[in-house]
Amino acid sequence: MTTQAEKQPSPLSLFEFWPGWVFYTPVVAYWILLGIRYGDVTLPTAANPRIETGGLCGESKSSILDMAGNYAKRWIAPYVTLPTGTHDLARAHAAMQAKGLTLPVVVKPDIGCNGTGVKLVRTEEELKAALASFPRKIRLVIQKLITWKHEAGLFYIRHPDSPMGEISSLTYKDIPALRGNGRDTVLQLLQKDSRTSKVLHIYTPRLTHCLHEVLPDGEELELVFAGNHCKGAIFRNGKADITPELTRQIDAIMHDIPDFHFGRIDVKFRSAEALREGKDFEIIEINGVGSEAIHIWDSRTTLREAYAAQFHHYRESFRIGAKKKKAGWSPTNLWEGVRLWQRQKRLLASYPLND
Repeated sequence: MTTQAEKQPSPLSLFEFWPGWVFYTPVVAYWILLGIRYGDVTLPTAANPRIETGGLCGESKSSILDMAGNYAKRWIAPYVTLPTGTHDLARAHAAMQAKGLTLPVVVKPDIGCNGTGVKLVRTEEELKAALASFPRKIRLVIQKLITWKHEAGLFYIRHPDSPMGEISSLTYKDIPALRGNGRDTVLQLLQKDSRTSKVLHIYTPRLTHCLHEVLPDGEELELVFAGNHCKGAIFRNGKADITPELTRQIDAIMHDIPDFHFGRIDVKFRSAEALREGKDFEIIEINGVGSEAIHIWDSRTTLREAYAAQFHHYRESFRIGAKKKKAGWSPTNLWEGVRLWQRQKRLLASYPLND
């Protein structure tokens, strides 16, 4: 029998770029069934009760990082927040100076999803342009750029009555790149590649400035910065690299974030070997109940495996939410959750194209 490790990777999986409503309809149906079983469809929002909606939607990214204790802070990439308004550039410089941040940095919306609006800023002009590209009166996060090339998403689950949590999923996020041959334009290279040719609509909008330029022989062009599947990053299942050492380290960090039980930690790291040892990584984001175990987007994952993973994780979120509710925490009111979800949708539609 062929194991997942032996399967030859294909450019795209069967369901990788299905419309969201098609892929998620069974997931939503399963969520509703669990809600009926537990008598509360919003129960998972109590799984991380100190986070707005438990991190299901509409939550502030910085508010989660702000909860970190002294130990957890050591593992989080330094950041500041900035509400957009007037004199943004001067205020950004003042905030960055107070935190010891210098260019390059990453600028991203504090309320966001799927990498929307994430901007890589290397220069003063890019910082000015990035700040101006967002609507007024929203909060941005300006974070140190971690120069380690590797990125991963680790899904963490800890039941309130368990002394230690687990890493249920580890996924490597690869940034695709084109290699020039001195003859073909960027667009031609995209059209010839087995993967990018099938999803040109993902890559071409952010490459309009160079689509018709010939890429010099041997030169590489990264196609996306944001490590997000729907923005063009390629995900690989790294379950084999979940070690006791890594689990202990992540667990120690997450214990220093009050009442956090369920979600994904996105990290930049030096090497796979170091990550397995629980060393040389920095957290760039912590996501709550609305996050996924993103190994399902590995092209080798079958539809059955993807739904099994989705059902398992949401089942766990209900179990944890039930325990937190019993302990006295209240889930988010359904209509308040709908209001926050609608606000998030409006915000996402107003953000600039991500890098």
